[in-house]
Amino acid sequence: MKAITVAEALAPRLETERLILRAHKLDDFEDYVAMWGDPEMTRHIGGKPRPRDEAWFAFLRYAGLWAHLGFGYWAVEDRETGRYAGDVGVADFKRPIEPSFGETPEMGWTIA
Repeated sequence: MKAITVAEALAPRLETERLILRAHKLDDFEDYVAMWGDPEMTRHIGGKPRPRDEAWFAFLRYAGLWAHLGFGYWAVEDRETGRYAGDVGVADFKRPIEPSFGETPEMGWTIA
């Protein structure tokens, strides 16, 4: 029997004809860093690329969302290639956004 991570146990796996939404794996990190380091991708999300250490902390947040809130972000995997393609989900990041979302989680997605 294959051991699974806590994140895999908490985040439900969803599959479509072309995509798999699943818990993030450590193997996704290099692709995650590349995606968040791309100035074109981050132009409308925060305005600047993330350095590797900031990307690491953000990456670790995903497991914490599922563990503490029971919802969070999935890794998007291309079903045909098995390659990490981005993130999609809902979260409560407790950030000061105006107008406030109140108690409503915010939805987000990033696709490489």
